[in-house]
Amino acid sequence: MTDLSLYRPNVGVVLFHPDGRVWYGRRAGTPEPHNWQFPQGGIDDGEDELTAARRELAEETGVTSVDLIGEISQWVAYDFPEGYGGSKQARGWKGQKQKWFAFRFTGEESEIDLEQHEEIEFDAWRWGRLDEAPDLIVPFKREAYQQVVSTFSALLI
Repeated sequence: MTDLSLYRPNVGVVLFHPDGRVWYGRRAGTPEPHNWQFPQGGIDDGEDELTAARRELAEETGVTSVDLIGEISQWVAYDFPEGYGGSKQARGWKGQKQKWFAFRFTGEESEIDLEQHEEIEFDAWRWGRLDEAPDLIVPFKREAYQQVVSTFSALLI
C-alpha cells in the first residue's frame, strides 16, 4: 500500500467544452512531444480541493465560467521519475496525489487568458478528445491520466 503522506497534495481539472471536447494546455518551456496536459496545481494550506481546483483553473487559463459535472473522490497518485530533480521533489515529495474535477465550460472562448497569473503555465491551448490525454502527457503521469480518462469518459454520454 502506498503511503500517500509522501505525496504533494494537488488538484487536476478536466474542462469540458459543451460539445464534449476537453481543454489541453501546452506547458510553457516543455519540449515536444509530451507537453500537453490538463490544468493542475497544489492545494494551499487551509484550502479545500474544490476551491483549489477553481483557483488553479482560473490562474492557469483565466476560466471562471464553469459548472461542476464530476469528480474523482479518491486520490490519484504518481511518482516523480528517478532523477527528476524538480523543486517539489527537492522538498522531499515522492510524487503528487491529485483530486480530479470535471467542469463544463459555460463561458466564451475570449475568457481564456493564459497570462492571467504571474507564473505562466501554458503557452498555447486547444480543444481535443478526452481519450487523447494519456498519449499527450509526460510518461510518468500517463497511468494517472488513464484513470482520469476512464472515470470521466462516462461524462461524454
